Amino acid sequence: MAQPRTPASHWSETSLARMFGPIQHFITQSQSGAIMLFVMTLAALGLANSPLAGAYQAMLELHVGVTIGPWELEESVLHWINDGLMAIFFFVVGLEIKRELLVGELANPRAAALPIIAATGGALVPAGIYALANMGGAGAAGWGVPMATDIAFALGCLALLGSRIPFALKIFVTAVAIVDDLIAVLVIAIFYSADLNMLALGVGLAVLALLAIFNWQGIRSPLVYSVLGVIVWLAFLESGVHATIAGVLIALTIPARYRIDGVTFRQRAHALLHTFDPSDEPQAQMLTDDRQQHAVLALEDLCEQVQAPLQKLEHQLQGWVTWLIMPVFALANAGIALDSVRLDLESLPMVLGVVVGLVLGKPIGLLGATWLAVRSGVAVLPHGITWGAMAGAGVLAGIGFTMSIFIATLAFSAPDALATIKLAILVASLLAGTLGVLLLRRMPAQAAA
Repeated sequence: MAQPRTPASHWSETSLARMFGPIQHFITQSQSGAIMLFVMTLAALGLANSPLAGAYQAMLELHVGVTIGPWELEESVLHWINDGLMAIFFFVVGLEIKRELLVGELANPRAAALPIIAATGGALVPAGIYALANMGGAGAAGWGVPMATDIAFALGCLALLGSRIPFALKIFVTAVAIVDDLIAVLVIAIFYSADLNMLALGVGLAVLALLAIFNWQGIRSPLVYSVLGVIVWLAFLESGVHATIAGVLIALTIPARYRIDGVTFRQRAHALLHTFDPSDEPQAQMLTDDRQQHAVLALEDLCEQVQAPLQKLEHQLQGWVTWLIMPVFALANAGIALDSVRLDLESLPMVLGVVVGLVLGKPIGLLGATWLAVRSGVAVLPHGITWGAMAGAGVLAGIGFTMSIFIATLAFSAPDALATIKLAILVASLLAGTLGVLLLRRMPAQAAA
């Protein structure tokens, strides 16, 4: 049963809570996760430049395999993290994208226009700056590195500023980062995939089509989507298309419809709760009361029907992504051995491309695209947000980190080039975060009203 649409003129507090509740939870999780990411980044840098560096590197290069009959899959710990755990990260990104497209900031075409245009400008200008700086050079493949925004760090910086930041600005930055992630996913799929194994790709796409059919037929079992999702991931792993892309595509097949609406749920739940009559004997035990047992089971079923599988999965996985997957990714990938960093005439364009692209290119692209969209009448600034706030948000968008490091690992295989690019990403992200916070601190606290 499709979700009923509520006319805008009759929105209630419940409707608003349904719309902004998930985004508020997402923002809170991202803010908390930024602290963990920062701690794990420092830990990785410390390990990579300490007497434990050899053990740290050996652990990442340790090969671990899974064998089922004649079939065997063996990868290094680093590859399991970047191709396996990060597929779950991208799966959650896909759930967020789908939610935003259906009921969030990107659901209304006019409201979605501004973050889409802003994110596109904020991706193209840094990529262009990097490409111009490295045209024909050793670092030419890294043009996608400065395109993306790390949402956890960006929202974490906004959280430091408290009442100075309007909630509308947090929503805008979140929407921009989600569109940024979508652009990064497309870039990875099209430009950072290896030679294609068409048979494996065909198998993956066929299973994806089957998942889409199951969604259309109303199948909601998490087990079905989990088992077939693993098959899709394995097929993409063998296909040459980066395995993490499978996570996003699988997410798009997860059902986003509930079976009963809130009004029906409330009516049925109210009737079931009457089973628990307050006049019952105090010593009556629920476990021996069949009537109450049936009511509890019926309530559980109602709770299942009023929630969309997409909503449940996003809620269940967000904590794992925030507190396990992203910190483990940072610990494995931010360990830069400073003695392997190369700063010479060949690597200088790579460093400048990343630093200038993220610190200057991001705000120029985002703010310029936003100004053109507003000036042309295609979009309007969100209520309560000034151009000064937009400039600060544009600078914060230059915090690359997770997605930038991930793209760097795909673009560069030479250890010294990868270490140099990673260090440039960390420096640029630190600069962008510091400058963005300083700019937004100048906003008066009443701007949040």
